Amino acid sequence: MDIHKELDTRGLNCPLPILKAKKALAEMHSGELLRVVSTDPGSLRDFQAFAKQTGNELMDQQTQDKEFIHVLRRR
Repeated sequence: MDIHKELDTRGLNCPLPILKAKKALAEMHSGELLRVVSTDPGSLRDFQAFAKQTGNELMDQQTQDKEFIHVLRRR
């Protein structure tokens, strides 16, 4: 995957990772990919709901150790 922007939201709890992702996506072009790294376990379901609500596509979610990685495609 060709990631266009990456956000490090480690240590931040809901809703900050979502708010930062929303701001970053607003600055991106349609079709570009945003990668968000979080340490908040709730971010897994938060990003699923965010994608459904906003129309941005959730391309991938992974858990690596205690980090949660989300990849969103800008609508």
